[in-house]
Amino acid sequence: MQGSDIDYVLKVARENQVKFIRLCFTDILGFQKYVAVTVSRLEEVLEHGASFDGSSIEGFARREESDMRAFPDPSTFRLLPWRRNEHGAVAAMFCDIQDPEGAPYQGDPRYVLRRTLQRAAKLGFTFYVGPELEFFYLKSGRGRPETLDEGGYFDLTPQDLANDIRRDTVLTLEQMGIDVNCSHHEAAHSQHEIDLRYADALTMADSVMAFRLVVKEIAQRYGVYATFMPKPLQDHHGSGMHINTSLFRGSQNAFFDADDPQRLSPLARHYLAGVLRHIPEITLVLNQWINSYKRLVPGYEAPTFATWALQNRADLIRIPAFKLGREESFRAELRSPDAACNPYLAFACILAAGLDGIENEYELPAPMERNAAELSDEERQALGIRSLPQDLHEAIQLARKSDLLRRTLGEHIFSKLIENKQLDWGRFRARVTDFELDEYLAVL
Repeated sequence: MQGSDIDYVLKVARENQVKFIRLCFTDILGFQKYVAVTVSRLEEVLEHGASFDGSSIEGFARREESDMRAFPDPSTFRLLPWRRNEHGAVAAMFCDIQDPEGAPYQGDPRYVLRRTLQRAAKLGFTFYVGPELEFFYLKSGRGRPETLDEGGYFDLTPQDLANDIRRDTVLTLEQMGIDVNCSHHEAAHSQHEIDLRYADALTMADSVMAFRLVVKEIAQRYGVYATFMPKPLQDHHGSGMHINTSLFRGSQNAFFDADDPQRLSPLARHYLAGVLRHIPEITLVLNQWINSYKRLVPGYEAPTFATWALQNRADLIRIPAFKLGREESFRAELRSPDAACNPYLAFACILAAGLDGIENEYELPAPMERNAAELSDEERQALGIRSLPQDLHEAIQLARKSDLLRRTLGEHIFSKLIENKQLDWGRFRARVTDFELDEYLAVL
C-alpha cells in the first residue's frame, strides 16, 4: 500500500474525529462481516492488516488453517453517518483477505471478482455495472409479513412513512459517496426500488454491500424492518436486482455500434450469447435461496426463460432505450438476479459468462418478439429456448456440472457453495409447509 493512501485515510479520519473503523468483508453467501479497530491502530492495520479467525466464517477456512488477515482498501473508506455521536465518528473500509502465507485467499469473494476483472483487463475491457435494487419495508421481521402501504408502481402515497424512510436512505447513501440515479415505489404493496449510478464492478459490489446495510439501518431508525427476501408476499411481485452491464475500452462503450440496426456491436452480441448460454448454470449464484425461485415464476415480470429483447420486460435480458449522443449509457439489463445474492460472486459470474461468449464468438439468437412463457413447449424447443432452473435443487444440479462456474469461483468457493446450498435444500425437503397443511390435512 502506498504511503499517500495511508496518509489520506489518516488525515480524513483525524479531521472527522473517527474513533472506530469497521474492517468489512463478506462470506460466500454475501453476509457482511467485520472486525472493529480503534483509530489508534489504524496506521498499523493499513500497513499490516488485522488478523481474525477464518474458521468461524461461512465458507472460509478450516480450523487447521484458520488464521486470516484483513487488509483494508483505502479507496473504500467511508464515514457511517448514522454512527456519529458525542463520542466521535465511525468509519468503514472493505478488505481483501490474505491467507497465513500472505497470498490472496481463494475463499474471499472480493478476490474472485478481482481475478475475473483482471481477466477482462487483459482483453482491454473495464466492466461497468448499474444495479436496480428492490426491497420491502415491513412492520416486523418476524411472523407473517405486514406491509406499511398498499401502493403500486410509481405511486405517491401521501403521508406515507415509507416515503420518508426512502428519502433518508437516499440522502445517507449520497453522504457516503454512493451515487443514486432514482428511487420510487415498486409494483407490490410496501415494495420500493433504489437505482444506483453505474460504476466499475468492484466499486459497485462494495456499494451494494454498503447499500443493503444502509437500507436496513435507516428502516430500523423508523421502527420498521427492511428485507431483501426475494418473495416475502404471496400473490405479489418479488424483489429483484436488475443488473445493467457494459464493457468499455478506455472511454468507448464496446457494446455500442451506430451502424447496427439494434445498435449492438459484434462484441456485445457475443457477450449476450455467452450470458444466455451459461445463465442456467450460474443461476445458483444469482438466485441462491429457496425463496428466490418463488419469484422466478410466470406472471410477475420476472424472467423464466433464457431470451433477450429490445425493451421487453418479460425477457431475461433487455436492451433499454437510450438517447442518441449518450452512447456511454448503452447497456444490457439482466433481470433474473435478486438482491439477496453475493454481489462479488454474481458480478464475476456474469462477466465470466460474457467473456466466454466473446472469446468463443457465440452467436446471439434473434430477439424474442413474444413472451416466451406464452409459447408451447414444442415452440420453445424449436426456437432453442432454455428455461431457468425452477427450484434450488435444479439450480444446484446445473451448477455442479458447470466448468465455467468452477473456474470462475475457484475450487474452494465452488465446493463450499454447493455444499451449503445442498444442506439448504435437504432441510427444506424435510419441512412440512403451511401449503401442505392447508391442502391435505383435512382431506387425507
